Amino acid sequence: MINVIKKFYQNNIQPFLKDTRFIGLVVFLIIVLLVTWSGVKSVQTNYGLQKQISKLQQENQVQKLKNDNLKLENSYYNTNQYLELSARQNFGLAGSSETEVIIPRSVALSRLVPLSTQAISNQPTSVQSKWQNNFDAWVNFFMHR
Repeated sequence: MINVIKKFYQNNIQPFLKDTRFIGLVVFLIIVLLVTWSGVKSVQTNYGLQKQISKLQQENQVQKLKNDNLKLENSYYNTNQYLELSARQNFGLAGSSETEVIIPRSVALSRLVPLSTQAISNQPTSVQSKWQNNFDAWVNFFMHR
């Protein structure tokens, strides 16, 4: 068996390996593969860099929008409308044509209406899910209740 392989190698394969055209073709194919591989790697690198660039551009746009929003907010804080609202909330001040009335706490609390126990007792004691309520509604519909 080994002799058959040696004869096949010597008669069929060995002449191809000694031929300069075959060796040139193999070297050419290796060079083509290396150039192709280099091109694929550069395309992949460019794609990764392009993704990073687009991500950074989007982050830059978001930051510009936040800056614009803060500029608008700052300009609102400088308006008379904001100053008036802030004075009303923080200092209890009123406008020039308004009068402020202070009601004692005891008077304000005496006017409250107490909750009736009947209104509280009408509410269901157990909380049912929306699915159970829906199912019960359909059962009542089909049973003519």
